Amino acid sequence: MLDYEKEIWEKGFRKIVGCDEAGRGPLCGPVVCAAVILPVNFYDERINDSKKLSEKKREELFDFICKNAVSYAICEIEPTKIDEINIYEASRLGMCEAIKKLSCTPDYILTDAMPLYDFFGTPQEAIIKGDAKAECIAAASILAKVTRDRIMKEYDKIYPEYHFAKHKGYPTKEHLALLEQYGPIQGFYRFSYGPVAKEKKKTRI
Repeated sequence: MLDYEKEIWEKGFRKIVGCDEAGRGPLCGPVVCAAVILPVNFYDERINDSKKLSEKKREELFDFICKNAVSYAICEIEPTKIDEINIYEASRLGMCEAIKKLSCTPDYILTDAMPLYDFFGTPQEAIIKGDAKAECIAAASILAKVTRDRIMKEYDKIYPEYHFAKHKGYPTKEHLALLEQYGPIQGFYRFSYGPVAKEKKKTRI
């Protein structure tokens, strides 16, 4: 998990930021992006791609990462913005905004397969399946995933009939049936997504 970081550290860079997102596929809720700078030579074998970890393990690692990071930041891009610029651009925007929120300026950027805008010449690399290959990206994936899941659980309390805490907004068979039954919620669902657009006439305010 440190192969990429070690190579970069050897070149003299010290503040490597890893970026990732959670929530590109769901029909509702924000896409959440995170940026994490870990200390040089920091390593913990538990940190891995968030999709490979249990919810309990992700929650435990969330606090651990926040405590040990040199700096971290989390950014949410709301559904209305996703509809305006598309989910790919929203994910890129979220990562850029997360980097800007860091308490220190990174000197190298690693992302999970997402080329970012130019950051004043800061070198960057988009790594395919980066959340399983670079520890700082894996750490960002955990912060993003946990944050988004927490958001969906809060919406579940407001709209329990949609079962958001269970499917987290992804287009499962159950979620699609509930969407058809109750209709999309304005400002929370992504109307640029086909299954939501299909039910637009049933929109709830």
